[in-house]
Amino acid sequence: MKILVVGGGGREHAIIKKLKENPAAEKIYALPGNGGIAEDAECAAIGAKDLEGIVRFAREKGIDYAVVAPDDPLVLGCVDALEAAGIPCFGPRRNAAIIEGSKVFSKFLMKKYGIPTAAFEVFDDPAAALSYLDSAPVPTVVKADGLALGKGVTVAMTRDEARAAVREIMEDRKFGDSGSRIVIEEYLEGPEVSVLAFTDGETVVPMVSSMDHKRAGDGDTGPNTGGMGTIAPNPFYTEAVADTCMRTIFLPTVRAMRAEGREFRGCLYFGLMITRDGPKVIEYNCRFGDPETQVVLPLLESDLLDIMRAVTEGRLKDCPVRFRPGACCCVVLASRGYPGAYEKGFEITVPAEIRDAVYVAGAARRDGKLVTSGGRVLGVTATADTLEDAVAKAYARAETVRFENRFYRRDIGARALKALRGE
Repeated sequence: MKILVVGGGGREHAIIKKLKENPAAEKIYALPGNGGIAEDAECAAIGAKDLEGIVRFAREKGIDYAVVAPDDPLVLGCVDALEAAGIPCFGPRRNAAIIEGSKVFSKFLMKKYGIPTAAFEVFDDPAAALSYLDSAPVPTVVKADGLALGKGVTVAMTRDEARAAVREIMEDRKFGDSGSRIVIEEYLEGPEVSVLAFTDGETVVPMVSSMDHKRAGDGDTGPNTGGMGTIAPNPFYTEAVADTCMRTIFLPTVRAMRAEGREFRGCLYFGLMITRDGPKVIEYNCRFGDPETQVVLPLLESDLLDIMRAVTEGRLKDCPVRFRPGACCCVVLASRGYPGAYEKGFEITVPAEIRDAVYVAGAARRDGKLVTSGGRVLGVTATADTLEDAVAKAYARAETVRFENRFYRRDIGARALKALRGE
């Protein structure tokens, strides 16, 4: 079977490594892939948003199955385009990917179907938004409606910060058309949990829960990033919370999308806040999270390709999905300066004995060598029977990976370990 994976980050590397475990996966292509992915798949320089190029490539190579991983091509309709060319895909069609593509859509969906989330208001006029902030409670959260590379959300602790966020998004157009509308919503408190779920539009199978670490610095300080590390499972996601989420959030969301004529098939990401009033949705994503995928898939015991095909074909209820006991930790190694400006082109050395545990995100090939090309360069992972051991093992491995201007957080998993100790 010839498989195509659209995307080129650490998430895609994790997906590809897992797909390779199935002997039916005789050939895997990645568009565009990256220098590290090139060790596990054949890469071609076709951008993830180049839908015409992707379809043309898939036809030329005789692709049997495609996995569309990033948000942009999903929202643009990459699955629709590939399906129209007769190529079955894992991932939601365009009309379902809107659940991430428009925060306004997702908030109104939750309001209509009684799915717990933060109270909110929507604005398409900056003057009206600024006027609302004169009396709105603070802290508050300001979100650009559309995709913004994960950077369109501001948690404003003061009115001045909230006003600055509105002006930046709506007047300065920092995120272009993605900021033509905004959501201003209630600030929720509690531990955050990420839950990825396989769904074929009817059956929902949650994966192992995880905890992302978004801030660049230790102790959750510094600017927001795409994620500096993750652990799984998340100790705040208890069996009782999981039961509540399935009953009040997961199944109602999938049923709501189907009722709206937007059946969702693929991986639906639930960003949750465990509040005093129970779990609430912070955000939906229409795809695997990054870097959550890098800790969830290593714990997947069942075959990923079999599950994906069951999702595509609407037979998930008959497909076994099992996760092994234990824990996983991923430490992201980044280029100093990220998420701001940073230098590129430094050679990366990864010991051969840990290559299977490394997922490359921002690296290229130059003169046969792997060199840095992005802010988040790679993720180093480890699994173990306990979270404490998984964290220690991941950090021991991270120390052996070398490149100039390397930095990483030293406290990935610290909050989860405190929770497990009852502190």
